Amino acid sequence: MEAYIPLIILVVIFFLSCLKQVNQYERGVKFTMGKFSGIVNPGWYPIIPVFQSIRKVDMRLKAIDVPSQDAITKDNVSAKINAVIYYKVVDAGKAILEVEHVDYAVLQLAQTTMRNIVGEVTLDELLSQRGVISDKIEKLVDEATMGWGVEVTVTELKDINLPQEMIRTIAKQAEAERERRAVIISAEGEVAAAENLAKAARMLSDSPGALHLRTLNSINDISSDASNTVVFAVPLEVLKAFEGFSKK
Repeated sequence: MEAYIPLIILVVIFFLSCLKQVNQYERGVKFTMGKFSGIVNPGWYPIIPVFQSIRKVDMRLKAIDVPSQDAITKDNVSAKINAVIYYKVVDAGKAILEVEHVDYAVLQLAQTTMRNIVGEVTLDELLSQRGVISDKIEKLVDEATMGWGVEVTVTELKDINLPQEMIRTIAKQAEAERERRAVIISAEGEVAAAENLAKAARMLSDSPGALHLRTLNSINDISSDASNTVVFAVPLEVLKAFEGFSKK
């Protein structure tokens, strides 16, 4: 019996070497004599060495950082842009059979798509519509990678870096815009004040005695300070009243 122990050990080692483990977050692409023979789920699977093999594919959601890319907007402004893209493999067979190094391919496609989309918009649109542009990049990358067994879930523009000269120009434009709005608001206030004064003048002229009451009210406000010297003209109506008394 002891003579068979080394043989038994070799058989056990050979059997264990024929087992392939596929983890819960993976799927296995099985090949038999170089031909695709199916997808295997998580677990242990015996294979025949040399004749069979299993390539494992990670099915988890992945996040890759798209490095900063030099891009030129539609209005010829140079900018450095980077993004993050989230995707996952949904078809392990296509991810192995249809494309080599699927992660690298998705990254390269995201870079070129991002540059192309930025070239179709102006700088103002790029800064104010980042969400719309991100959605457009996501849609195009998702459509292109569908044949690779990949699903793109989220794409977000992270940073948009502009040259210092352009940053100063934008700051000057913003300052000029604030000054323009301030002038408009001030002018609108003056127009409203003039309209109110004209309305008050019409009301005083249409109401007999209203002007005199307003004059007396103003005199009362001014006379509250003893240091003031008030000089005012007697209303014409009062002089006419005195004139009437003198004739009698």
